[in-house]
Amino acid sequence: MAEHVLYGLAANLTAITVLAHVIYFRRHHRRDLRLAYIAVNVGVFTVVSLLLAERADVAVGFGLFAVLSIIRLRSDAITQEEVGYYFVALALGLVNGIAAVIPWLAVLLDAVLLTMMYVADHPRFAPRTRRQVVTLDVVHADPAALHADLEQRLGGTVLSCTVTEVDYVRDVSIVDVRYRRPAPPKRPRDAEPRTPYPTRPATATPLRSEAR
Repeated sequence: MAEHVLYGLAANLTAITVLAHVIYFRRHHRRDLRLAYIAVNVGVFTVVSLLLAERADVAVGFGLFAVLSIIRLRSDAITQEEVGYYFVALALGLVNGIAAVIPWLAVLLDAVLLTMMYVADHPRFAPRTRRQVVTLDVVHADPAALHADLEQRLGGTVLSCTVTEVDYVRDVSIVDVRYRRPAPPKRPRDAEPRTPYPTRPATATPLRSEAR
């Protein structure tokens, strides 16, 4: 049993390092959430391994960490992408804690989860659609004027917008906007072909007249 726990611990630490540092931190640059993912993952793995060693009911551990995860998510405002990383960190701890007795299965499930997060959050596959809550210093009665104003401010194409709050006294409106950013301009290619060696412009040399 001790060998299985040590193997699961090594696999879990490797997987959470790849998830929290290699994939998440290099793309989103938040140290606080990187620490949170590692702490939650190691905590889940420790408790699951202890429950299995003591032959306790694993459902008790699942319920405990489900409650803790809900409390943590409600205590701080994070994006849906970060919520996804949060639950994958939980899943890695559970997988490596339970499937440590079957090493190949734990490695396979870790690889599936990490590959899924790497591809799903890759910048190349990320759409240009964004969501933003905008506070306007004007109240538009015409939806077309609202769309035009938002496109001018955001510099993109508005896909949908919902007015969530209107204050006629201060003449302020809050709008939840989904918009698409324009595609980045392509870099122009050089017309002249490049050579690996530096070239110098040829200069005409005057012809010397032979003395007669």
